[in-house]
Amino acid sequence: MEQAELDHIRGQFNEQVRERFAGAPIERVEVLQYGDDPEIEPGQLLARVVLEVPGDEPERVQAFEAFHDQYRAVFRELRQELDKLPVSVVLQFMGSGGPCGEQVRGPMIKMANRRGVPAPDGPSLTPVMARLGPEDLETLDTLITVGIASSRAEAVRWALARIRERPAYGQLRARTREIEELKSQF
Repeated sequence: MEQAELDHIRGQFNEQVRERFAGAPIERVEVLQYGDDPEIEPGQLLARVVLEVPGDEPERVQAFEAFHDQYRAVFRELRQELDKLPVSVVLQFMGSGGPCGEQVRGPMIKMANRRGVPAPDGPSLTPVMARLGPEDLETLDTLITVGIASSRAEAVRWALARIRERPAYGQLRARTREIEELKSQF
């Protein structure tokens, strides 16, 4: 994404957040792109709102939950506005603040966009969480960059489909069934 377009999105997002959450303890508003944070995929932005929620852990969680309850409808409105952008944007609200001004990552809410989500009558997908190292992330991001996949999840599905195409995988599945049959005999 060109810098001018990113700066424009940053300015609009900051303005909308400050306007919609007037009086809220907002520490900072950020729009990050691929390369700024490992969580961000190629072609994706992360719109982050960091709230100042001081106190010990239970107090911070309680303040964050109160903020969420107070602004629940505004969260949805902001998510809908971000869905109008020509790029995939993850919306994230997180709390920070700790004893003596320490920066402590607090509670968090993430709202992904609805693009690419299968229709209810589409294939049933099960979310899976995996921790990947830098080399694995680079592999997935390369698949996205060259256009094979549009997200890391889609890149993983693509790679798994390639494994299923291999004759050796069919043999593994057959052996698995044989082992299961043997186990049932005990």
